[in-house]
Amino acid sequence: MQALVLIGGFGTRLRPVTYELPKQLIPIAGKPMLYHVLDLLPREVDRAVFATGYKADVIEAYVRAHPPPHLQVTTVSEAEPLGTGGGMRNAGDGIGDPFVLLNSDVISDADVAGLLAFHRAKGAYGTMLLHEVEDTRPYGVAALDPNDRIERFVEKPEPRDAPSHWINAGVAVWSETVLAGIPKGRAVSFEREIVPGTLGRGVYGFRSAGFWEDAGTPERLLRAQRLLFDAGRGGDGSLPAASTGLGPAAVGRGVDARGASFGPYVTLGDGVVVERDAHVENSVVMDGAFIGAGATVVGSLIGPKARLSAGGRYEGAVIAAEPRP
Repeated sequence: MQALVLIGGFGTRLRPVTYELPKQLIPIAGKPMLYHVLDLLPREVDRAVFATGYKADVIEAYVRAHPPPHLQVTTVSEAEPLGTGGGMRNAGDGIGDPFVLLNSDVISDADVAGLLAFHRAKGAYGTMLLHEVEDTRPYGVAALDPNDRIERFVEKPEPRDAPSHWINAGVAVWSETVLAGIPKGRAVSFEREIVPGTLGRGVYGFRSAGFWEDAGTPERLLRAQRLLFDAGRGGDGSLPAASTGLGPAAVGRGVDARGASFGPYVTLGDGVVVERDAHVENSVVMDGAFIGAGATVVGSLIGPKARLSAGGRYEGAVIAAEPRP
């Protein structure tokens, strides 16, 4: 069985880090958010097609160097942004029936095996994982009948127009025939242009009661990291050698943090240096970054090879090695 993974967007709200690194490769709780998404797939899904756009070459190189376990991956890039539907159509040739559709920047504990079983039991054309939220404005919203069949689907409605508080949670199962209905070679919003026309064929909602976070902003990304750590999905949680403070932390290879202290919920990439008397909490510090002595880093995203000055205070910061305008 196959999964089709949508890896799009420019990560504008995570700049300047995403000028060089696609947001899906930002590590949280010890590994790229993309790989936390792949962890949700049951073992019967053994192949995945990555529909890539921005920084497609970086993603392809990373996957070659760090292949996901138990998963054969093919990447298909787009020459220009095609939207969710256009990306699906561009990358979906030859995909199996049915297939799992995943958004690559949504962190959750979704029961994808349960979603597949529900889809099969209903004899559904499509089944969307749904999550209940208070503010529905950024999302697609579903109205369901008593049997959880979706009667109406509205993309990003104003609150007064939202048919419920159950949103598209970025995980779904679809018949491969849905791809034939997507125009080829142009940008298409799957949610706006395609989904409403499929409802008559039997599209259902599978309600999720677990955690869920759209990791598209620094604040949400760090919240997603906390959720993963709290769920035990961040390694053993141990602090770096000869440091003090609180875990959990995910620590890469060759980290030097002797004499530093930590609060909870920290990812440290390979080769990170945190000098004596510096303090880091609720943050992501990526490969090769340097934090000077006595610095304080709280609620921040520190990009690869970035250098933070001794004694500085960095709170709610997003810092890259060479910020670009």
